[in-house]
Amino acid sequence: MHRRLALVRRPSPSLADGIVTHLERAASVDADLALRQWQEYVAVLQRSGWQVVEAPPADDCPDGVFVEDQVVVHGDVAVLCRSGAPERRPEQAGLAEVLEGLGYRTVAVEAPATLDGGDVLKHGPDAWVGVGGRSDEAGAARLAAALEGHRVTVRPVRGTRALHLKSAVTMLPLGAAIGWEPAVADPSVWREFVSAPEEPGAHVVLLGGMSLLMSAAAPRTANLLRGAGHDVTLVDISEFEKLEGCVTCLSVRLRG
Repeated sequence: MHRRLALVRRPSPSLADGIVTHLERAASVDADLALRQWQEYVAVLQRSGWQVVEAPPADDCPDGVFVEDQVVVHGDVAVLCRSGAPERRPEQAGLAEVLEGLGYRTVAVEAPATLDGGDVLKHGPDAWVGVGGRSDEAGAARLAAALEGHRVTVRPVRGTRALHLKSAVTMLPLGAAIGWEPAVADPSVWREFVSAPEEPGAHVVLLGGMSLLMSAAAPRTANLLRGAGHDVTLVDISEFEKLEGCVTCLSVRLRG
């Protein structure tokens, strides 16, 4: 497979009822504004050369727009996750059919193991899995079994003080990690660690080459990364950030 696809799911009308774990619930989430922000996010992916594939709507699932949590893709394998939040498990509906239609072999995380895609940070031959929150050791082991033969080393990471591992740290194109240090228990887990000057700066979507997608709420981090040679596009995702969402949560990039 030689393509760049991005799996997305449009926000539910009940987005405001999404789960909030580490933040106080915002007084209001504007569903109409959220839809416009999601449309601009999708447009940035398309302008950057990604073909967008929409997952079936999940209007009864407030958090369904955070599609990254439902699947982890590597090579020709799509691992269907089993969320640590039982309320989110119905978001799996329709995903296997979409992914199999794209040529992926699907493998499900089975009970009692739990795995959220937002806890899986991949780069090259490594996949770090945040365990102890929404994902557990059994979920990390199931991921390792699903990727056996793909030359991937699954590395459990404990102690991240955030909803998901990728809420605290993501990877830059050349292999350095970028993170929000107050939420990262041990930055030495990664060979090189860049400290983001603001919390939303910990979240980057790799668009190809040195191009990144980031939240408009991280202008200082964007300037830092531009100074290091990255091409940064900012998007406003304020309504999703009220629900602990970030730029990585809103898509699954399918490379092949």
